[in-house]
Amino acid sequence: MKKVGFIILAIAAIMIGLIVGTLNSAPVSLDLLWVQFEVPLGLAILLGFSLGLLIGLTMIYMFRVLPLRLQLRKARTALANKDKSGSDNLALNLPDD
Repeated sequence: MKKVGFIILAIAAIMIGLIVGTLNSAPVSLDLLWVQFEVPLGLAILLGFSLGLLIGLTMIYMFRVLPLRLQLRKARTALANKDKSGSDNLALNLPDD
């Protein structure tokens, strides 16, 4: 089921990219301090969107997901140490990160 959803999402992304690229074909000049490019407007829009999405997802991972994973690892280690210390509780089967 996940594979079908991924294929549908990929086809939708390709179609949106083609539509944006086709409707915005006028050339624009990009000045990046040391180098200048002349690219179609549709490509500039899609590159800006993709770069923003990539930076946003990276920041979410670095500042939200990674600290939560470290906190979970500490909690699992503390639970494992407590379990090894001689208590007669049933051991929990916890998956690894």
